[in-house]
Amino acid sequence: MDTVRLEIAQATAAFSGTVADVPHDDTQPDLVLALLDHAPQTVADVASALREAGPLGEEGFVLARRAGTTVVLATHGAGLLAGMFHVVRLGESAFSADITPERHAPAHALRKLDHWDNIDVHPVMGQVERGYSGGSVFYADGGLRTDLSRVRGYARLLAASGINRVTINNVNVHASEALLLTRRLADVAALADVFRPYGIRTHLAVSFAAPILLGGMSTADPHDSTVASWWEQVTRTVHAAVPDFGGYVVKADSEGQPGPFSYGRDHADGANMLARALAPYGGVVHWRAFVYDNHQDWRDRSTDRARAAYDHFAPLDGRFDDNVVVQVKLGPIDFQVREPVSPVLAAMPRTRLAVELQVTQEYTGQQKHVCYLAPQWSEVMGFRPWGQDGPAVSDITTGAPSPDARRSVRDPHAGGGLAAVSNVGMDQFWTGHPLAQANLYAVGRLAWDPSLTPSAILAEWSALTFGADDPVVASTVQTMLTGSRDTYEAYTAPLGVGFMVHPGHHYGPGIDGYEYTPWGTYHFADRDGVGVDRTRASGTGYTGQYPQPWAAIYEDLDQCPDELLLFFHHVPYTHVLRSGSTVIQHIYDTHFSGVEQVDAMARSWSGLAGLVAPDVYDRVQERLEEQQRCAREWRDQVNTYFFRKSGVPDERGRQIF
Repeated sequence: MDTVRLEIAQATAAFSGTVADVPHDDTQPDLVLALLDHAPQTVADVASALREAGPLGEEGFVLARRAGTTVVLATHGAGLLAGMFHVVRLGESAFSADITPERHAPAHALRKLDHWDNIDVHPVMGQVERGYSGGSVFYADGGLRTDLSRVRGYARLLAASGINRVTINNVNVHASEALLLTRRLADVAALADVFRPYGIRTHLAVSFAAPILLGGMSTADPHDSTVASWWEQVTRTVHAAVPDFGGYVVKADSEGQPGPFSYGRDHADGANMLARALAPYGGVVHWRAFVYDNHQDWRDRSTDRARAAYDHFAPLDGRFDDNVVVQVKLGPIDFQVREPVSPVLAAMPRTRLAVELQVTQEYTGQQKHVCYLAPQWSEVMGFRPWGQDGPAVSDITTGAPSPDARRSVRDPHAGGGLAAVSNVGMDQFWTGHPLAQANLYAVGRLAWDPSLTPSAILAEWSALTFGADDPVVASTVQTMLTGSRDTYEAYTAPLGVGFMVHPGHHYGPGIDGYEYTPWGTYHFADRDGVGVDRTRASGTGYTGQYPQPWAAIYEDLDQCPDELLLFFHHVPYTHVLRSGSTVIQHIYDTHFSGVEQVDAMARSWSGLAGLVAPDVYDRVQERLEEQQRCAREWRDQVNTYFFRKSGVPDERGRQIF
């Protein structure tokens, strides 16, 4: 395609509400991008078929190619933009053969990326909490950046991958970020102005104690009418400054953050108060379910952090207002490389639920290690809590028909959607590690269409990033990333035990790091065995939070999947897995093989010298060297720890210190 003539109806004014005239030209265009009501006569047949097929929604579009013209039609500017990016993804294939009209629309209405950015540099967490890619793209020197051109590029990047909502500050709301709600509202409006042309609505994380912190009140009790009035007035002001304001994100009664528990109220009380303030403007409250006791006694085996979210939220099902979304972490602990799917996602059928993912690699290598997370996310979205004949998690989050027939057709606005913690910063490569960009792209694509396979998403990303012309580069990158999550799991925490990291910064092995702390994440390794007994028969009873068949599967040692064995059971080191290996030998074998896999990754990348941009090559090479070093440290510390605990030698005689 040497020349492509773009005939765009209303595209330049897609979000301003004005109409751009379509110039008359008898030349047959290669590509037509048009809003349905202003489509040129040359595509009248496609437009007519689209009108007969029914509404597309604000973000949907139709793609077709006939008689030498590729056509993208939409009813709203956001859909036209999404269609344009889809054509870019397709590349030459969008112009090489006829395409029967295809309808495209997002499965999730809410596709949100949460930033944990601080306006002031935090003395412990820095500019971006759990950020591994440099400073905030929004803030610097205690205020909003004066140059927002990088934010504009970021907005385009997010729109291209499928994100339509952004929370612009940390869920742990410090004093400066709290002011975004009032005195710094102009900064919110400025960022919203940048995101708006790309169909992205802006959200704020707010402190539940804002009436006290900002309003000078003596209480934040959600049952106090003056508190509710304060929120209504503030929300009215926010909406006046940002007419398309998306809503609030709240972390309450968790890890020291204030919440309704201080007043004898529950999470529904707190969330509904904010929801009612937002309701007149179409706003949404995302209320995080990440609530647990972080002052536990490590001697007490009956207290189980994994139980907490269910215990707090399941009894509240049906009490949340329609514009409340309960935002549930994908697993019951904290974004580990391997966890069971959170049982909360199956426990609240009368509540809008969102799955929360972590794109920033807090526990998965911190963007120093290659760890493509789309396979994990796809497993979560495809998990079927009620067995193979029941709905998947993606059905819950997309508002698909419910098993009890309360909803007979898919309604994206009845689902809570998908939320994820951002991994970008001011780094040259956005995500620090150039290959970590694959996770940012993947979360947007899965949010748009959770049925996409991780391999298909990876093929898209590698072609867009490195070009589709060199099969060696594409094949190498895809091979490196495809198995990288399994590789990371192999040399870190085995069989679902998780969390064996250094406290605080969470990087590198710290096998007993949290074992005797108040945070409640334990492996309970002793001389006889390892793992946490979460059964109903003899443990914490966590398995009973799942519906059947999973409650029975996880309860039964013989049925429990091996990859989650130590999450649910305390077993002897000699327990035999389905592979025929014992637990202790599995630990040794995987930690040795994990290092070998990282070494193979590094060799593969070295073969791309001269085939990718030098700065990209050098950065990935540097990160792979650190991954090799860290993988060896994990291998040696984990193997030595469990050898000394168990007294069982490696049957292959390899060096264990």
